[in-house]
Amino acid sequence: MNIIECTNLTKEYISGENIVRAVDHVSVSFKQGEFCAITGPSGSGKSTFLHMLSSLEYPTDGYVTYAEKRLSDYTDNQLSILRRRRFGFVFQSYNLVQELTGYENILLPIMLDNKKPDEEYLKKIFKILGIENRLDHLPSAMSGGQQQRISIARALANKPSILFADEPTGNLDGKSGREVLSLLKYVGSELGVSLILVTHDLHVAEQADRVLTIEDGKIVNDSAPPEV
Repeated sequence: MNIIECTNLTKEYISGENIVRAVDHVSVSFKQGEFCAITGPSGSGKSTFLHMLSSLEYPTDGYVTYAEKRLSDYTDNQLSILRRRRFGFVFQSYNLVQELTGYENILLPIMLDNKKPDEEYLKKIFKILGIENRLDHLPSAMSGGQQQRISIARALANKPSILFADEPTGNLDGKSGREVLSLLKYVGSELGVSLILVTHDLHVAEQADRVLTIEDGKIVNDSAPPEV
């Protein structure tokens, strides 16, 4: 079952007198529970594609459909709610609030939604990510890998159906990067969350169930098996 798909997705920028097409009429779908890596050279359009897919950027043309409804049919407020409740985000920079503890950072999306935390669910996330002993610490007292684990927990706090990750291991050393990647993969399979991840690292990409390769704004290779 497809959870999100895009049709003729296009993004153009004006650069001086030129029009730069960062994403060029891309049509692709993603299945529930799938781990898909999006790779390609720097400047290929992969991050722009991810940002449009997750509603962080508006396309110039084409559209994205989530759960059989076009994102363009949502108001800005409805999109904010959708991102908070159904989408999780993990970026290269951890984007943690420095004055808050790990636990308080994780609770932010739940508090914004005026919801009560599901403590049993959160305990499960903390155990999977191995951050039980870091919840009372400020980000400044954590390593990069620990901060990224906190940001993953925050992204998962509201039980999203899709986790969008943009170069999540980019700021980490090799060992920490491998650990974070294996955790993302495990969390996705354990919780049934779809994981769509942008990376320039082929070692990261090859861990995915499926790899999309983007060059000059177009998908040039899709490792997904053909539909039967």
